[in-house]
Amino acid sequence: MGRQFTNRVLVTGGCGFIGSHVCERLIEGGADVLCVDNFFTGSRANVEELLAHPRFELLRHDVTMPLYVEVDQIFNLACPASPVHYQFDPVKTTRTSVQGAINVLGLAKRLKINVLQASTSEVYGDPSVHPQTEDYWGNVNPIGPRSCYDEGKRCAEALFFDYRRQHQTAIKVARIFNTYGPRTHPSDGRVVSSFIVQSLLDADITVYGDGSQTRSFCYVDDTVAALLRLMDSPFDVTGPINVGNPNEISMRDLAELIIDLTGSSSRIVYRPLPQDDPCRRRPDISRANEQLGWSPRIGLKEGLLKTINHFNELLMRPSLRSDIGALYEGNHV
Repeated sequence: MGRQFTNRVLVTGGCGFIGSHVCERLIEGGADVLCVDNFFTGSRANVEELLAHPRFELLRHDVTMPLYVEVDQIFNLACPASPVHYQFDPVKTTRTSVQGAINVLGLAKRLKINVLQASTSEVYGDPSVHPQTEDYWGNVNPIGPRSCYDEGKRCAEALFFDYRRQHQTAIKVARIFNTYGPRTHPSDGRVVSSFIVQSLLDADITVYGDGSQTRSFCYVDDTVAALLRLMDSPFDVTGPINVGNPNEISMRDLAELIIDLTGSSSRIVYRPLPQDDPCRRRPDISRANEQLGWSPRIGLKEGLLKTINHFNELLMRPSLRSDIGALYEGNHV
């Protein structure tokens, strides 16, 4: 039996991809969950099955504004996480990361509770160290088109550790690497969801650059398990802790694998690499293994099949298939 929860937990960004899975797992474990989201990228559909649950509460709220609630733990997952979404309003993205961190930290300080920050592997930028360890300071362009997200998350980490030093706040910082699975938005530009949808539509699969750039993909259930373990770790386990799957794959090989798994007739087309797009990304998860006893359990093929089934079900609905198909017209992602 998994860990049981008996407290009230605030999950900001709880209607998002990872946030909704965190809410679901907490409810399964017996917690009362206050899910907060402004619905910029999150969707009520992601928590639809929880809405009628007596221990689940949904509040529409923007974390850039203070939140006055009584809770026992905070998971701060509020921030658009894909380039398509975080570059849409970059000033808003930075404010969400920075002002949102200040607000949840202030709440945690007042209540004297644990607060977990969902940081990102993007703090490493286009890394010159491979694989990436938590003591690597990164190689980030501070004024580029991705900096609203990269630097926003780096500033949030700085705030978390300053609250720890100045106020003894019980902080937890997880650096999440590429995560995939059901509930990713089909049009958010994330590579796994884009490749799967394009394959299921028999459309061209868009690979940027020559396809040799690599990522390491962690299935969402494994990512959530790590976040829960980090939250429940001792006070002196603060992170940052890398959360991801260390198995590395090139974008070209990923596209070919998805074509094979879907039985698609799609062909791969190549487009110019976006500015500041990292060439390699792979976590060193030694710290997560040692301090949390965590490592991912779900292999890439198994996780992709679960995700393919999810998108297949979406595309079975005629209206959704039409809307999703229109998004990929002309092979744009």
